[in-house]
Amino acid sequence: MSRRAALRRAAVREWGPPAAAVRTALAERGARALALTLTATALTALVQLVQNQSWGYGPVRALGAVRAEDPLWSALLRTPLSLFVPALDLPVWGALAQILLVFGVAEICLGRWRTLAVAYAATLAGTLYARIGVALGPEAFLGLPASDARVVDTGPSAAVVALAVYVCHQRRARFTGALVVVAMVVEVLVKDNLAGREHLAAIAVVLAVCGVREWLGRRAPAPPRAGRRAPAPRTGRRPPAPGAGRRRSAQGLGAGGGGTRSGAPPMRSWNFRRGPAQRTSWW
Repeated sequence: MSRRAALRRAAVREWGPPAAAVRTALAERGARALALTLTATALTALVQLVQNQSWGYGPVRALGAVRAEDPLWSALLRTPLSLFVPALDLPVWGALAQILLVFGVAEICLGRWRTLAVAYAATLAGTLYARIGVALGPEAFLGLPASDARVVDTGPSAAVVALAVYVCHQRRARFTGALVVVAMVVEVLVKDNLAGREHLAAIAVVLAVCGVREWLGRRAPAPPRAGRRAPAPRTGRRPPAPGAGRRRSAQGLGAGGGGTRSGAPPMRSWNFRRGPAQRTSWW
């Protein structure tokens, strides 16, 4: 087998199931299959357009910018909108392409509500890690400098990374999932900043969720295979011998147990015996 054929087979095995799911969903439902994805992409583009205006920068920062120095209740209230606030120092087309691709595949493979739940869980994990890291200080393991308390969180990037890892685990695309994790680790090693740390925090939360799902799946009893009859529960009685039903019907004992049997041989009427001297009844 040539190297090109081996790579083709590996790519089909890795990306074939999610690609087939996307093609089937788009053929059956069209754009309705990507309702959440299209809404998130449009909302991110709108927020980017507004925050680049002189009159819109302040409201967007007040409603969707989350920092570690903010009160916790305020950060939790801003978290839903912060998912759609892209970073100002990065090109917005990159964020839109990531949302359109990763959110789209996740919405089809995971479902709309699970996609939204994973995205918000990842964003919240990054927000809480920033607070914990600043509180620990730069000297502690996984700690952050005090200056990071004034840095705005990552926006949609943490949700995109977490969804990519979750979909890879759900569709058994292990190589792609490992590649995403390694890329985020390399990002932190090359440029150690708050955004990279929050990406790793989001990945850690998703991997923990995937581990719990695997553990629960192993504990659940396996369903019976098709074509195999499930074993009957034991009742303490021996199964009837072959032909027992016909003998019971011949002796007048129905399946409902209406008759009784003492163990003696079946009785015969004297009227059927030979000889009139042996008849005891004239009826």
